[in-house]
Amino acid sequence: MVRLSFAGHSFDALPAGALYWPARRALLLADLHFEKASWFAQFGQMLPPYDTLETLAGIEALVARTRPAEIWCLGDSFHDSAGCHRLSDEAQARLRMLTGGCDWTWITGNHDRIVASHCGGRVVDEAVIDGLVLRHEADPADARAELSGHFHPKLRVKIRGRSIARRCFIATDTKLILPAFGSLTGGLDADHPEIVRAVGGGAEALVALDDRLLRFRLAA
Repeated sequence: MVRLSFAGHSFDALPAGALYWPARRALLLADLHFEKASWFAQFGQMLPPYDTLETLAGIEALVARTRPAEIWCLGDSFHDSAGCHRLSDEAQARLRMLTGGCDWTWITGNHDRIVASHCGGRVVDEAVIDGLVLRHEADPADARAELSGHFHPKLRVKIRGRSIARRCFIATDTKLILPAFGSLTGGLDADHPEIVRAVGGGAEALVALDDRLLRFRLAA
């Protein structure tokens, strides 16, 4: 993990696409999209049904590494309103173990605004903690410092003629968008017009490696 300063706070940017907030012992995740594969299966599009378990394994690894007191999920944690009900018994048990092990907060997103059960934790539309707004989708009209998800940003670069895409954070002075943490999530290119519209000018794409943070200036 590498240090990332934003709006007067220090975070650790994790290569897996999460943020750790040492001052609060908080882990922040965005766009888990639990049960996305099973949602597609209902409509005849069969995908490998392991996305939820793989995402849970990634969260468990980060929890073991960071030992957070708080976990904040920034929306679209379930792919649809019935996603929690389609969890396997194993997935439900593992998720309840996670939500019961710390102060866990689900922030609602456009995919999971009306999920009836979240297997523990509390549910809010958005939150303000230590002067930072936590919500699902960046609000270009809000001048407050803000952490969000929604866009699944990825940076695409060409190296020796090959196109390589890596999940990335998008940062300005007041906006910080997290990449999607879910194992079965696509993404928008970091310079996509919708991302630029959401954050305004002066944005950077940040790619977290184990030992450094790569910064790429994005065109307005």
